[in-house]
Amino acid sequence: MPARRLALALVVGTVPVALAGLLIDDWVETAGRSALVIAAASIVFALALGLADRAGAKRRDLATLTLWSAFFIGLAQALALVPGTSRSGITMTAALALGFHRPAAARFSFLLAIPVGLLVTGWDAMNLVLGSDGAARPGWGPLLVGLVASAASAYLVIGGLLAWLRRQTMMPFVVYRLALGALLLALIWGAVIPAFPAPGGEPPSPGLEAPTPPAAGPA
Repeated sequence: MPARRLALALVVGTVPVALAGLLIDDWVETAGRSALVIAAASIVFALALGLADRAGAKRRDLATLTLWSAFFIGLAQALALVPGTSRSGITMTAALALGFHRPAAARFSFLLAIPVGLLVTGWDAMNLVLGSDGAARPGWGPLLVGLVASAASAYLVIGGLLAWLRRQTMMPFVVYRLALGALLLALIWGAVIPAFPAPGGEPPSPGLEAPTPPAAGPA
């Protein structure tokens, strides 16, 4: 696939998640961060991945990637803003549903993570080094070392995963996500963790209650 066409496909695939991030950021940071939402997303999208892996044609490679395909996969990536949704899992689900074989689906999923990852990392790094008040702080050196180390480790992991996907199915990932969702539901059912975060703050610790203020007596 020509580099220019691939770059354009990555831009098209990034637009949906950028727009969705602007629209639902407040919900994601508040009500979306609930154990019930995470459990439901884990289970629902695990089943979707399993279905796409089983029913997809698995005949297309990246040479057949169109801008419409990239946009569709980008729409799926926007769903990863929902807590509990695996970004790589949902984008590979969309690619498999479009008929791409597993290595091609995984490769485009990883490439699609680069634009968003660079923007988010750059923004976080700037806030960390400069601070919210704009005061300069030391730290560019360690940040660059960490960035290079993480990129190198990601490259090795991705290479191993692509080789593995040429021979195996997505079933281990499906089972893992189903198990995670089931565990969260069990913890919610047993009142170990709350289903929803407490309004205006972190979820209260299970079994702990706020002390009752003493009743006002006569002066």
